[in-house]
Amino acid sequence: MENKVIYVAGLGLIGGSLALGIKRDHPDYKILGYNRSDKSRNVALERGIVDEATADFKEFAPLSDVIILAVPIKQTIEFIKTLSEMDLKENIIITDAGSTKREIVEAGEKYLAGKSVRFVGSHPMAGSHKSGAIAADVNLFENAYYIFTPSSLTTAGTIDELKKILSGLHARYIEIDAAEHDRVTSQISHFPHVLAASLMEQAGDYATEHEMANHFAAGAFRDMTRIAESEPGMWTSILLTNKEAVADRIDDFKDRLDEVKKLILQGDGDAIWNYFNHAKETRKEMQIHKRGGVESAFDLFIDVPDEEDVILKILELLRGTSLVNIHVNEENREDINGILQISFKNVKDLEHARTVISEKTDYKVHI
Repeated sequence: MENKVIYVAGLGLIGGSLALGIKRDHPDYKILGYNRSDKSRNVALERGIVDEATADFKEFAPLSDVIILAVPIKQTIEFIKTLSEMDLKENIIITDAGSTKREIVEAGEKYLAGKSVRFVGSHPMAGSHKSGAIAADVNLFENAYYIFTPSSLTTAGTIDELKKILSGLHARYIEIDAAEHDRVTSQISHFPHVLAASLMEQAGDYATEHEMANHFAAGAFRDMTRIAESEPGMWTSILLTNKEAVADRIDDFKDRLDEVKKLILQGDGDAIWNYFNHAKETRKEMQIHKRGGVESAFDLFIDVPDEEDVILKILELLRGTSLVNIHVNEENREDINGILQISFKNVKDLEHARTVISEKTDYKVHI
């Protein structure tokens, strides 16, 4: 493929990682970057994430073969309007990285109609608790779903061309209608964030009268509410651009809570057992347990005793291995082992860790 000029607008975690992934497989491409803040632009230049950077979004647009809008949703739509008024290269590809797709695709179809532009919505489904260009990671999207939501301006071959440009991400590409994308993500991503925040609000209020709730909160409560620490501005934007789908999921959940409440008050043990068993079996069938899922991590579970330096011992064995996360799943009983969960970015590191820990310790290791 001929050399291209790729313009990444937004040099945060997502935009910076996209640029690094593109550079990995296409070192001859020229990568241009936009970011409003001096700090992210300077970091991106220092790390070689981009070849040139600007604080003026319009500056590099006419030079580009591909423009990737890796900015907040509302800003993405504003930039689409701006691009519609500019003299761009013929047959340019414009895409984005937004977490909701319907409003962005509709904006592309509305403002770019009649122009020599190929527009396709995109959603790379990976992230991190870190932010900014300093956190950009060439392996961020490895094995993660990268979703394309075609528009009426997506011509034949556009998505195949994007896949070649993005080949260095090592992602799993999939196409889906924009409205269906928003309906699906309302259930498996957007509503869970609402639920986690609501649990934290409820627990915080409850702890004002029952102070020990703050001390006993661990295990299941911690795992269920981890995402309540997500960035508020981003989630406000996501919910406001997917209002109907999220509201529908909230109403559906309220009905389900009312039903289990009724079973509890009726003392219907069989029905309650079936309720939990059905949830257990449903979870086993979901893609959460299969490689290539949204989280793009490979998890190793190690039964560890409550002994001093046990975690340090394991980490020493894994020196030189790239870890995504490490987490201790506590137990309330002191007479049984806890579970150390270590997440890796790829299956090679996972298998290496399983082998070395199994050989060097007597701990039980599970995948």
